[in-house]
Amino acid sequence: MTSRRPAVSIREFPVSDAEAGPYAIAAGPDGALWFTLVHAGRVGRLTPDGETTSYALASASGGPSVIAAGPDGALWFTEFRGHRIGRITTAGEVTSFALPTPDAGPFGIAVGPDDALWFTEAGADRIGRITTEGEVAEFPLAVAGAFPSGIAAGPDGRLWFTMNQANAIGAVTVDGEVTVHPLPTPGAGPVGITAGGDGALWFVEIGAGQIGRIAPDGKIDEFPLPDRASRPHAIVAAADTDGGCWFTEWGANRVGRITHDGRRHEIHEHELPTPSSEPHGIALGPDGSVWTALETGSLARLRAVEDAG
Repeated sequence: MTSRRPAVSIREFPVSDAEAGPYAIAAGPDGALWFTLVHAGRVGRLTPDGETTSYALASASGGPSVIAAGPDGALWFTEFRGHRIGRITTAGEVTSFALPTPDAGPFGIAVGPDDALWFTEAGADRIGRITTEGEVAEFPLAVAGAFPSGIAAGPDGRLWFTMNQANAIGAVTVDGEVTVHPLPTPGAGPVGITAGGDGALWFVEIGAGQIGRIAPDGKIDEFPLPDRASRPHAIVAAADTDGGCWFTEWGANRVGRITHDGRRHEIHEHELPTPSSEPHGIALGPDGSVWTALETGSLARLRAVEDAG
């Protein structure tokens, strides 16, 4: 269901040209926003006052995709086309690690409960683990052509991930034991996933235009969006006491929010100022604002009007 939309202010910060493709975003330990430039082979940094810097990777065609703050004070990211895992310090020093499996296609990445980085291998149907020293292990899935995509640490000590082409949500223990939960909706195409404040995992269904919720016991709920063709892409848990999650609608040029109290849910959507800006990744900033990466060359900040400055 929907109700009256709360007011937010939206400000866009240009960070690249339209060809570079800001894609994913994460809050760094230095109080800045870090983002990938998927088409330019660079990682960028935006300070709270709007200063932008970007750092070149070894290959301009590696396709840096998802980025996350690591347990070691650095940022870690996947190179989908380069088949590598990258690390960048807050001073801009870059290292990268090749994966054992050819054409692995790493995409999602998240910190696990063991202080290692866990990632999906979309091209190889595997889940990977890399320590902060660069030691890599891989765990095969029992499903061929699953295209594992987003990944997030759950409240139960497992890593939860979307299986975009298998239409399922998976969970893996730190020992590599995998469980698979098929989705009720055919062709849902789950992509982004996040740990919610309610003890469940929330995910987006890009193919079905829905937001999904899965409890650690495997119970699944799905919530259709008002525009089923909006192509939701990424999702992050909200920071405030109301809980819920923020998500991007890549195909509709909007950012949305869903709240759920166990009995009813509400969905609010916010149009982005620049037409066809292609919102992809989404993250919470150091001040609790919501940030999204716009593939056309900007980062957008959303703030509740009473907090806007």
